[in-house]
Amino acid sequence: MKYMSFFLFFNFSTGEIIVIFGVLLLFFGAKRIPELAKGLGKGIREFKDASSGIRKEIDGLNNSSKKEDSTS
Repeated sequence: MKYMSFFLFFNFSTGEIIVIFGVLLLFFGAKRIPELAKGLGKGIREFKDASSGIRKEIDGLNNSSKKEDSTS
């Protein structure tokens, strides 16, 4: 269901999604599409890991500054 929300966000209809997948199939071929999807998945996972690391670091800085403010 997560993937459908992505397509709904960009307001793609079912016909447009089928055309996009058809064009991808023509350009890259059936053997290459799983490789591309795997690479895309790895890239998204790395981005999420990096962004969650940054978020944790910012939260840690915010928490440490709040502790300093409360002790002062």
